[in-house]
Amino acid sequence: MIIPCEIAVKSVIPAIKAAIVKQLINQYNLKQNQVAELLGISQSAVSKYIRQVRGYTIKMENIEEIQPLINKMTNILIEKRDKRMEFLQIFCQTCLLIRRMGLMCDFCRKTEPKLTAEECKFCLSQNCFYNKTPFKSNTANFEQNAIGETK
Repeated sequence: MIIPCEIAVKSVIPAIKAAIVKQLINQYNLKQNQVAELLGISQSAVSKYIRQVRGYTIKMENIEEIQPLINKMTNILIEKRDKRMEFLQIFCQTCLLIRRMGLMCDFCRKTEPKLTAEECKFCLSQNCFYNKTPFKSNTANFEQNAIGETK
């Protein structure tokens, strides 16, 4: 049995990191080694994100609910605030939002083609660990908690 988080490690997490890398380089004009240091990854990993060798299996560029979360994480990194817990919470919210939007479903089906439709709805349901955190389950509350404002 494949657990959705296993699929997320291979698809969602690299996609989020790629979006952060892209923003740090394009918006803040940072060099690859600076981005690598901020994220605690190698310069070659940053290069792979830039060249779209890694992190581009999930297309999230045009999904407006995700961008405020990427912006918030990027701001935390740029401001070098000691807000690790906040960064991690927003990262997890972003992952969960991507999963809830069904953007990871194709990867789950490829990994476990025998899954029934009912079994495959886990990420789309309300029955997830993160619902027990202070962050609410709907998109508006995700954004409110992550960026401190409502739409």
